[in-house]
Amino acid sequence: MSDKDLNWKFADDSVVESDALARARQQSLELGIDAIAPSVGAQSAVIAAATGARSILEVGTGAGVSGIWLLTGAPGATLTSIDIEVDHLQHAKANFHEAGIPTNRVRLITGRAAEVLPRMNENSYDIVFVDADPQSVIEYVEHGLRLARPGGTVLVAHALWRGRVADPVQRDEVATGFRTLLNEIASSKAVISALSPVGDGLLQITKLRA
Repeated sequence: MSDKDLNWKFADDSVVESDALARARQQSLELGIDAIAPSVGAQSAVIAAATGARSILEVGTGAGVSGIWLLTGAPGATLTSIDIEVDHLQHAKANFHEAGIPTNRVRLITGRAAEVLPRMNENSYDIVFVDADPQSVIEYVEHGLRLARPGGTVLVAHALWRGRVADPVQRDEVATGFRTLLNEIASSKAVISALSPVGDGLLQITKLRA
């Protein structure tokens, strides 16, 4: 195991997840969902807490792992989460309940994100968390930046895509898409961004105030 792999493993192992998160993570494995790493969840929670998030949008509910982490960091926030899989949403709803999250703090939407996002209100969310359909990540981030309020942050999970993004030899559609996204974000004067190597990568994009 390389030094980098040891660092990643150490970062994940240093995070203590609640029983509810552990159950949601186990369900994710059983359902074939690639849930965010514990270190990514913890970092997302810190960002939610530091920004005092009150309104969070999540693209890709899964079994609720990322949603629980975000609401752990922002206990007063409401979460709107979109997923195309009804089964995933049902599991997530149960896991939110197990985590002690009141039902009035979570709104679950069944549908394709590409069809739902255009109908949502601009400049309305403190955090937009993107973790769905990696082939469409650029489209989802564009929507996320439109929907985030000035000063809000778009978080993109799996931004290093299994270590393939950093390797220029990897030219598959997903790795190339993430690479394109990173280059476009880095050159934009409308945002400030940082790429964290925890877990499978977490891209953080904050929308600058005009």
